[in-house]
Amino acid sequence: MSYIKAEEILPKEVIEIIQQYASGVNIYIPCKEKTEWGSQTNSRVYYRTRNNKICERHREGKSVPELAYEYSLSEKSIRRILRETRRSA
Repeated sequence: MSYIKAEEILPKEVIEIIQQYASGVNIYIPCKEKTEWGSQTNSRVYYRTRNNKICERHREGKSVPELAYEYSLSEKSIRRILRETRRSA
């Protein structure tokens, strides 16, 4: 996350009001409209597809250690993916 100087985007009057409450500290201003995680980058689709492939390969007989090696994940992560995908199915 990168920071933007308030002077670059806010009017002086607004900065002076904010300084009454938080002078010289970093503050986080949340987005006005929240978006779902992964909706802007398609991460959600990528991980859902990957996890479904992991489950499919496991059903076909691939072991947890083999899947961990193949997908560069820990065995614990593979087990979590298998467990969570079974729950949501």
